[in-house]
Formats: sequence, structure tokens, C-alpha cells
Amino acid sequence: MSTESLNAANPPTTELVRSRVQKGGERVWKLEDFDSLPPGAVAQALSRLCRKGVLERVSKGIYYRPRKTAFGASRPNPAMLRKAASQKARLFPAGTTAANRLGFTTQNPARVEMATTARSVPKLLQDENAIVHTRRPAAWETLSEDEAALLEFLRMRGEPSELPTKETIKRLVTLLAENNRFSNLVKVAPSEPPRVRAMLGALGEELGADKRQLDSLRDSLNPLTRFDFGMLVELESASRWQAKERSVRETI
Repeated sequence: MSTESLNAANPPTTELVRSRVQKGGERVWKLEDFDSLPPGAVAQALSRLCRKGVLERVSKGIYYRPRKTAFGASRPNPAMLRKAASQKARLFPAGTTAANRLGFTTQNPARVEMATTARSVPKLLQDENAIVHTRRPAAWETLSEDEAALLEFLRMRGEPSELPTKETIKRLVTLLAENNRFSNLVKVAPSEPPRVRAMLGALGEELGADKRQLDSLRDSLNPLTRFDFGMLVELESASRWQAKERSVRETI
């Protein structure tokens, strides 16, 4: 077989990458999207496509294929970048975004709020309309997004909830009772702030959790410390879990 025939049967990596990119339309591309091809050759091919204006380099190893619009080339939307960033460092819902996901509010924040175990904000999101809380405990990597959202909600003492206090507590207990969530959160509780462990214990008592789990949470607390539970001070067992009493001003 001639060299020309071999090249026809096995097109070079550059051609394979270019063809796939052009057929893919507007989207974000990563080296991992071409895992069947030699990484070095793929990197060179993507760089060459950037020089030709076919792709834009967004971050190290991340490229964007724009589309032409009446106002010029399109820009990657935040959802695309969040998806790409989450494949490098897990992202969890936080703030009002977490409260919305869990059904405590119908608000959709103008700026999406997220949390990550990474030490810094993923580069893909640094210029985007997003709030990212970094350095969440490494133990969160074992959690589902809903479980992490519950911890975020407790860190905020339930403040983003639009529901009445009793309804907020009822929904929290319901969510914790589903899919073994309470047990999963107890496992990562040692890495949480003491007030979160205390609130989790009070909620666990409300749902009738295993005594050993409750004891492990209680034993992790300094018995002389009092914690601000926010609206969750209305939990029946709040005082037994060292909740501060609400001031007269707060209850008016």
C-alpha cells in the first residue's frame, strides 16, 4: 500500500480534530474529548485551530468553538463553563441557589452561587457572573449535590427560606429522612463548623435518628458553647443542642 493510501486510511490527528470540532458546532472542547487520539498531537491540533481563529482558548486545556452572530462571534454561556469547570473540580449549589434546589425558595439569583472543595475559584469561572465559595471540606467529595446543599443551608441557618419557620423545619426533616441523607451527613459532620453539627443533631433528634449517631454529634461539641441557630432555634430540641435563645428584638 502506498504512503498516499495509508494517509487516506489513517488521516492525521490534526484532520480528525478539525473535523470533529467543525461538526460539533458551538461548544466547549477539552483534551479529554479526544481520548482516543495521542494527547500531544491533540494539544498541537487545538492550538493550531486557535491560531486560525476556529477555536478560542478559554483556560489551560479548555477551548471554545464560537458561532457567528449579527453582533460578532458568540461567547461561551455560564452554563457551558460551569459544566466544564465541574469536571476539573466538583461544584455544589450554595446560597440561594442551594435553597432553590431544595425547595425552600422560588427565587433564582441573578448570580449563581456555588461551593467547591478547590482552594481557589476555577479559572473558567473567574470572569463569569457567579459567586464561588472555595475550600469546602474534602469530605464533601463523598456527598451528592442535595446533601451538600443541605449543609450549605444549615451553614446559613436557614435564612434564604421563604417558607414559614415550621414549614422550613418540616421540609428539612423530610429531606434528611430521604435517601439515607442524615447518616451520610453525620459521616462528614466532623469537618463541619460546630454550629452545623449542633443543628444537624437537633434535626436528627426531631426525625428520631439512631442514638449512636446523635451521641457522636453531641460528643463533638464543647458543652460550654452556645450556637446561633437562626430560625432553627424553633426546633423543639434546640435548647438541648446548645442553641442560643433569640433576643426579644429578634422575636418581635
